[in-house]
Amino acid sequence: MSCSTSNPAESALPQDIQDKIHNHPCYSEGAHHHYARIHVAVAPACNIQCNYCNRKYDCSNESRPGVTSERLTPIESAKKVMYVGGEVQRLSVLGIAGPGDALANPKKTFETFKLVRDRAPDLKLCLSTNGLELPKFVDEMVKYDIDHITITINTVDTTGEIGSKIYPWIFYNNKRIYGKEAAKILLERQLEGMKMCVEKGILIKANSVLIPGINDQHLAEVAKKLKEIGVFLHNIMPIISEPEHGTKFGLDGIPSATDEQQMAVQELCGMDMKLMQHCRQCRADAVGLIGEDRGQEFTKNVFSEMSFDSLETHYNIEARKDAQAKVEEFRHFLDKANERVVQEKQNLSSDGQTILVAVTTAGEGMINQHFGSVREFLIYEAGDKGIRFIHHRKLDYEYCAGPDGANPMEPILEKLKDCKLILTAKIGGCPQDDLKAAGLIADQSYAYQPIEASVLKATRKYYNLSEEMEVN
Repeated sequence: MSCSTSNPAESALPQDIQDKIHNHPCYSEGAHHHYARIHVAVAPACNIQCNYCNRKYDCSNESRPGVTSERLTPIESAKKVMYVGGEVQRLSVLGIAGPGDALANPKKTFETFKLVRDRAPDLKLCLSTNGLELPKFVDEMVKYDIDHITITINTVDTTGEIGSKIYPWIFYNNKRIYGKEAAKILLERQLEGMKMCVEKGILIKANSVLIPGINDQHLAEVAKKLKEIGVFLHNIMPIISEPEHGTKFGLDGIPSATDEQQMAVQELCGMDMKLMQHCRQCRADAVGLIGEDRGQEFTKNVFSEMSFDSLETHYNIEARKDAQAKVEEFRHFLDKANERVVQEKQNLSSDGQTILVAVTTAGEGMINQHFGSVREFLIYEAGDKGIRFIHHRKLDYEYCAGPDGANPMEPILEKLKDCKLILTAKIGGCPQDDLKAAGLIADQSYAYQPIEASVLKATRKYYNLSEEMEVN
């Protein structure tokens, strides 16, 4: 398949890379509006300890990496993938992301991949790892056509000073190693493994957890090293460290990273690396589009007693092809509607002025969600010439479902304090007035229109310019 995209950064890539990422929701900003992923929690063990991590089992009310409600065997995992693939025909990716480390559980991980590869050849296969055992398994990944991986790398400090503050210990060569020595070994293995993957043509997404006061000033150096190695994508993940999550950092009072801190670090890292800015820090058992989680719909009791023969019928690979062809037709429509809109930062504005615009969406690349039901905003930087996607900002609860006695507008105003416009499908008079009093304009006139084109039009309207740019 030959694929193209209206995103300038992606359209400049070699065609073979465009083809690899075209329907991968983590690797392509455009694909994440349209294609779904599934994570199967088949890898419970981990070979390092991170001070920001707490691998919770049987937890349905948190959306964080390492959290899962069901642990699965390889056979159960393969059955779940087949069942979900029949129900969610835009499912394009299977990832193994924990709740521990995929490569600390190699037998379960690769048995799952084999079962799925034999029965669902249209799916992309991915795994997430801390990289400690990555060099050992690169050839095994090639064997199963795993051509996308995610590695979490939070420091490239060769002294081990920064790493020792993040990782209390690693388990390597059948022994537990502590402190700076552990951090040095982990980094050596991460760098070696990433270089091997690049040589084999495996695309790498590197996750870095932004930890205020520990590595926030260092992540630009991480980005430079990733570029040197040939890593495809860099994802800056703000640490989530509320004490109730039970992590070491949370209990020690290390604060969660703010939106402003994330944007500042992204600005620095983006000078060297292509950034992933649509990450949602998914659970180890996530199902659905990025930004939604349908995992509770597909518990073991739904599929575990079904045979693989019946599951192959349910999966219906031909029906999946037809459904995804329709997705591609719609994406072509969006690309045409959004053509010439997305630009590099320096080309956004004719006079250097830009604003931040918040968008409510339920997916499909459209402004199609009511303000009262929003759980997250997409944030764009926009000028009179173009726009660029920045990141998403989550809310703890919907405006229409806030806790008793609390003002549901307060957390929204805090999240959007640096924005000027909100584009939404519908909003009531009271919240609209509250936003206006805080200096935020809520605009419903672009309801059910393509996001990117609408953000530019609304921004030009904000600057009292014609919504449509003249075609040169």
